[in-house]
Amino acid sequence: MSEYIVRFSVRQRVEHAAVMTLFLVLAITGFPQKFYDAGWAAAFVDLIGGIGRLRWIHRAAGIVFAVLSVGHLAALVFETATGRVAMSMIPTRKDFIDVIQQLRYYLRLSETHARFDRFDYREKFEYWGLVFGGLIMVTTGFVLYFPIALTRYLPGELIPVAKVAHSNEGLMAFLVVIIWHIYNAHFAPDIFPFNKTIFTGRISIEHLKKEHPLEYERLFPDAAGETEVRRQAAAKETGKPDV
Repeated sequence: MSEYIVRFSVRQRVEHAAVMTLFLVLAITGFPQKFYDAGWAAAFVDLIGGIGRLRWIHRAAGIVFAVLSVGHLAALVFETATGRVAMSMIPTRKDFIDVIQQLRYYLRLSETHARFDRFDYREKFEYWGLVFGGLIMVTTGFVLYFPIALTRYLPGELIPVAKVAHSNEGLMAFLVVIIWHIYNAHFAPDIFPFNKTIFTGRISIEHLKKEHPLEYERLFPDAAGETEVRRQAAAKETGKPDV
């Protein structure tokens, strides 16, 4: 029976559930407005109860998402400044080296995976994509929410620019989540059929050792030392270099 450790706190799991729910609500209520001339969009708007109600739901979800984003970033800055969390989501030179190593592995030019720490380059890409994408969505959303008030002080061309940016960023975010995030986080061959860590908060030590070996070695130095000795011994027996 596998042993588990806590990987995500209750707050992190709640934030993920909230972002996931808000993302779905925003997509469901946003796409009928983007593709307003499609037959399915008109039918969906009627089902919701009209364009006024649809826009109200979309704006309410957007405001909640903006508040959640500000709260998350404020808590992150505070915890980092007080030393409660490490800056493990900051991209480093090693992430670029890991990308090259993984490509070499996938192309069968190397027999070893890149050795990841707490978060790998894919997770960092998704996180910062969410942060900067969310910033674009929130700022352009508020421009579209208060167009008359803003154009008293800013050029009127800002409104159509914000509309295009808001619409296209929303579509791109949806495609990234569907094509990239869900596959890598839950359905990739190494973790199929489903990775429940973000929902339960727990990860098996076996999975941690496989997917995040550097974190495993930091958390379990004694066990990691024994594993390294065995790995080097096996490399000598087979005559293959330990890379």
